[in-house]
Amino acid sequence: MEWWGYLIVAAALLAGIAIGFFIARKYMMDYLKKNPPINEQMIRVMMMQMGMKPSQKKINQMMNALNRQQTKS
Repeated sequence: MEWWGYLIVAAALLAGIAIGFFIARKYMMDYLKKNPPINEQMIRVMMMQMGMKPSQKKINQMMNALNRQQTKS
């Protein structure tokens, strides 16, 4: 293979990596927009909708439980 053949292969590889990066980035941004991570405000609203009075201690307990569950999987 001539030197220009190696150049074409290297250019195609770099272009594929760049295109794959931007496609993956776009996919993750869309996913996070549709499914935002749970935060304290969301837990507070859910508890209020269920008729519970949300205290900061309960919210912290739920956040810790969610974080432990995420680290297990």
